[in-house]
Amino acid sequence: MNPLSCTAHERANQRALWSRRDLHRLALATALAPWAVPGAHAQSAPPRWQANPFGLGVASGQPQPGSVVLWTRLLIGAADAALQAQGAAVVCELFADEALRQPVRQWRLATQASRGHSLHVLADGLQPGRHYWYRFVCGNAVSPVGRTRTSPATDEAVRRLRLGLASCQHYEQGHYAAHQDMAAQDLDLVLFVGDYIYENSNKTFKIRAHESGMPFSLDEYRARHAHYKADPHLQACHAAHPWLMTWDDHEVVNDYANDLDRKYTDPVVFLQRRAAAYQAYFEHMPLRLGPDPLQPSQMRIHDRMAWGTLAEVWTLDCRQHRDHQACPDLMRGGGRVVLGCDALADPARSMLGMPQEQWLTAGLTQSRQRWKLLAQATLMASSGIQTPLGRSTFTDGWDGYPQARARLLQTISDARLSDVVMLGGDVHANVAAQLRLRAGDERSPIVASEVVTTSVSTRGMSPNIMAQIQRDNPDIRHARSDERGYTLIDVRPERPEAQFLTTPHPARPQARLALQARWSVQQGVAGIESGS
Repeated sequence: MNPLSCTAHERANQRALWSRRDLHRLALATALAPWAVPGAHAQSAPPRWQANPFGLGVASGQPQPGSVVLWTRLLIGAADAALQAQGAAVVCELFADEALRQPVRQWRLATQASRGHSLHVLADGLQPGRHYWYRFVCGNAVSPVGRTRTSPATDEAVRRLRLGLASCQHYEQGHYAAHQDMAAQDLDLVLFVGDYIYENSNKTFKIRAHESGMPFSLDEYRARHAHYKADPHLQACHAAHPWLMTWDDHEVVNDYANDLDRKYTDPVVFLQRRAAAYQAYFEHMPLRLGPDPLQPSQMRIHDRMAWGTLAEVWTLDCRQHRDHQACPDLMRGGGRVVLGCDALADPARSMLGMPQEQWLTAGLTQSRQRWKLLAQATLMASSGIQTPLGRSTFTDGWDGYPQARARLLQTISDARLSDVVMLGGDVHANVAAQLRLRAGDERSPIVASEVVTTSVSTRGMSPNIMAQIQRDNPDIRHARSDERGYTLIDVRPERPEAQFLTTPHPARPQARLALQARWSVQQGVAGIESGS
């Protein structure tokens, strides 16, 4: 039963049931808890909630062979305001079976107002490559049950990895049919590559509304995340699968680059806003604790994860450490389309920042997994358009950092890594492309493949412009911007296959997804192949 949808009589009965069942469970957890967070014993008695505190659901993420992160956040309403400052004791329970009859571990924790009453449990000491079920209990309230899994042992000869690749879920511009579909799929992971929330609004494309205006403060970013997390399809997708994640720009503000936004705000002021956005992001995502979780302004999001011997997945950060966009408009910063820009040839400019580039280069050249999947925010293939005055360049994407792109592709070529696939989002279009050492030069060898997923809900560019981009860039083999959805990627030793699953824009509440196209990469052969 969902307490949010009950009648008043049903809610009263449910609260009574919670009180009898969960006070016993809370007492048992206190006795058996393997460790406790400082302050977890501050409450003399478990709270009796007047409103469901688990309204944002549960989530898990960043699986490793012996661990996974479990997440929830308590929503404390006006009726329970006394708990806002003091926090609440919460028990996290982990089970080996869906019926919740085989308990594995319990943790007793305390929420803190400084973390927005969010909880991140590093569930460790687990078996590799298996499913677990979990939930949270706080007084008379019980969370939904989530299902998660650990990754296989790094030396296990895994035969398959199924992941859902998704990005760009503007709440106002469509419903989350993609998440509804992913929640029902047999996936190992959801890989989300940016624009989890949107800070902006556009009344032209609005079919449902944000609850508040543009966020700037920590509380405002928290409210925006909570508004998105309340969507039932997004909650279901988080509860069904562990997630790997990275971010793009809209988690803070459109087109920001490092310490600069489009309004040329004083960097000291902008970095305060960025710190607030990063903290709110951390509080709402199933991410591992950093060395100082209360100071997420320099939060590290880039990471890597092995899936047995089959694949290794990198999540890259294309925003926090990048150089500012080249040849900016002095009246408005951010990305723009330029014709001729000498700064693009500067070898010192980086999309990832040099330390992250070096980390990635070392990881790629040392990796022993068969497939190397590089998950990052946007399109890597060149997408400029030929004009009478020359070729256009969009400075916010990889085209705006061509030397950094060339360095990465040269690394792949020098190491003779034929099984590299770039995974991206951001452009609100399904794209399948081949990546050459020198972009657009048909004499240059193909060294990698690329799959970019369309948006979950955000509108795409004009189909006519998309068609022009494809005509002027023959290495882009597939490009469609008119539909919303996600990409199902099925990785096997002999080939990964990408299925673009979509619905017409805008995504409607009862939309069902259909196969738009199928593309694959053959082991040992760089380049994308049509499967339909």
